[in-house]
Amino acid sequence: MDQQPSNAEEVVIGEEINHARVITLNRPRQLNVISSKVVYLLAQFLEKWEKDDDAKLVIFKGAGRAFSAGGDLKMFYEGKKSDDSCLEVVYRMYWLCYHIHTYKKTTVALAHGLVMGGGGAMVVPLKFSVVTEKTAFAMPEASVGLHTDCSFSYILSKLPGYLGEYLALTGSRLNGKEMVAAGLATHFVPSEKLDELEKRLLCLNSGDTSPTVQAVIEEYSFDVQPDEGSILNKLSTIDKCFSGESVEEIIKSFEDESSIKGNEWIAPVLKSLRRSSPTGLKIILRSVREGRKQSLPECLKKEFRITINLLRSVISGDVYEGIRALSIEKDNAPKWNPPTLEEVSKKNVDLVFQPFSDELELAIPAGEESCRWGGKYEESVYPKLIGSQLTQF
Repeated sequence: MDQQPSNAEEVVIGEEINHARVITLNRPRQLNVISSKVVYLLAQFLEKWEKDDDAKLVIFKGAGRAFSAGGDLKMFYEGKKSDDSCLEVVYRMYWLCYHIHTYKKTTVALAHGLVMGGGGAMVVPLKFSVVTEKTAFAMPEASVGLHTDCSFSYILSKLPGYLGEYLALTGSRLNGKEMVAAGLATHFVPSEKLDELEKRLLCLNSGDTSPTVQAVIEEYSFDVQPDEGSILNKLSTIDKCFSGESVEEIIKSFEDESSIKGNEWIAPVLKSLRRSSPTGLKIILRSVREGRKQSLPECLKKEFRITINLLRSVISGDVYEGIRALSIEKDNAPKWNPPTLEEVSKKNVDLVFQPFSDELELAIPAGEESCRWGGKYEESVYPKLIGSQLTQF
């Protein structure tokens, strides 16, 4: 499948073809990670096309072998001594997530390859999200001391049973078939048909766009079921273990289940859990649990607070230690602080969830309007980011 755009210098390519508009994430060597420039360009294209009466359809895709591997962790690591630049990109990224959830045009993601972290925010909320046999979805934030962000405390909390807690805490991957079965994607199309599907979409005329787009995608899509060994066939065990009130209870229950014949799949998942940031795990569980009762704007505002507080090391520097171990020195041996779940106090966890003063909160609307994931919005116009706001944190 040829996904190489013609302009190799731009990190995001925006094309206007007939009544379609195409966004290509174009950092294939970096697995299309999301940098500050990527966020800025995405926002510019989306804002422009939402106001363009001739634009009926917006397509998202990634160059190379990934849709997007999520946020540019090195950017945050290198910017840890310069609060303003990091705070600004975080603010803009959360507005971008909100805008994608509530976008007024018909949207399609052609999600071929890796879809991780923030990359998922450009796939799951879209009206139509197409995946292939080469798609791999994961939320691996716990492994680097981060939290489930970019609206995924909202999205994962809406999955069947306690699958959302499982995916958020373990960072486990889902393939394309599993994404469709879980409701994280709308259609499965074999990778060899993706180019042909895109060409058909680009040739669509204006009119009743959404039903027409759906009909075209369905010509190429297949009904799929998870493979026999899929984690989705183990939901009874997941629900039993990941319904626990605390991370400690969840791990203990999971350990008990691992000794039962047929549950050999649990051991590597437990290993991943134990290697993750204790602070990150406790924040993630609380955030996803809260997401079950929160609206989209409430989740985004909450996640914004948590992200800002983690980047400012309000209770722990785990995020920078995790990035160092995973992406900078690559020794895969992070030294978490504190090192155990028992040492992570509720008082400290409470601190990262505390609301900011009104002028420092993420300023997104809280009106009533539905989107694919049941979110809320009024207007999708990006606010001017005031420099003095940043310095007050």
